[in-house]
Amino acid sequence: MGRKKITIVGAGNVGATSAHWAAEKELGDIVLVDIVEGMPQGKALDLMEARPVEGFDVTITGTNGYEKTADSDLVIITSGLPRKPGMSREDLLQKNKEIVSSVTKSVVAKSPDSIIIIVSNPLDTMSYVAKVVSGFPKHRVMGMAGILDSARFKVFIAMELNVSVEDIQAMVLGGHGDSMVPLPGNASIGGIPLTQLLSKERIDAIVARTRKAGGEIVALLKTGSAYYSPSASAIQMAEAILKDKKRILPCCAYLEGEYGLNDIYFGVPVKLGSNGIEQIIEVSLTEEEKELVLQSGKAVKESISSLNL
Repeated sequence: MGRKKITIVGAGNVGATSAHWAAEKELGDIVLVDIVEGMPQGKALDLMEARPVEGFDVTITGTNGYEKTADSDLVIITSGLPRKPGMSREDLLQKNKEIVSSVTKSVVAKSPDSIIIIVSNPLDTMSYVAKVVSGFPKHRVMGMAGILDSARFKVFIAMELNVSVEDIQAMVLGGHGDSMVPLPGNASIGGIPLTQLLSKERIDAIVARTRKAGGEIVALLKTGSAYYSPSASAIQMAEAILKDKKRILPCCAYLEGEYGLNDIYFGVPVKLGSNGIEQIIEVSLTEEEKELVLQSGKAVKESISSLNL
């Protein structure tokens, strides 16, 4: 049993920061791939030089091709054009379809037994692209969105109540966009229902902020989008898979009838272990939440059908 091998495609902010979190956790040896010459090599060397300071013993390699990615256990795809201010996730659609398709082909050729996590936007649609192009079974292709959206929901609750984030359980379902469905009724703080601690008005405000959280950061940064929280979220998924933790986490998964949705990638709670998505969990929803889930599903479905795959 050697070390696990993780390939991260795209050495921009999200990819490089993913490599940083993964190295820090010693999840495995890391290959950082990017088309820009020198950039992944430079970032990999920089991270390698942090090893003696932080005491992590994994190898980080930067490359512009896919030879060195061979036999990866896990592949995280972050490549694609980022959102610019005023740009919707859907504007990115066609461009990123081409990028994600070509990256997926290259990755699968070298690592036919890998598990793929998509971080590229529009997330649900790009996960669908990766499944079609890879030909992998559905449990080995997933998207990172629910953990990030839930983390944003949780931190806004923590900020509002001035409590530890460690005691907050909360979940966001649905497409990774303005139609996402935070579930305040399922949220709790140290086991106490959120609805007992906050007024409906404050909860509604937090839900609204959660839906717009990505755009809020884009507007502040002005050039680029969030990367600390998205990369940390992707690595939480990677850790659950590589350590076979069987964690229950909201992820973008391929649905075949669950939640009344079919042939779609959509954010739902799943069990993550060494086989990837080992179970899709259907939580009971209120009528209002069911309606919101179907609306979100419709938005994702339209995005997928515009791909003409």
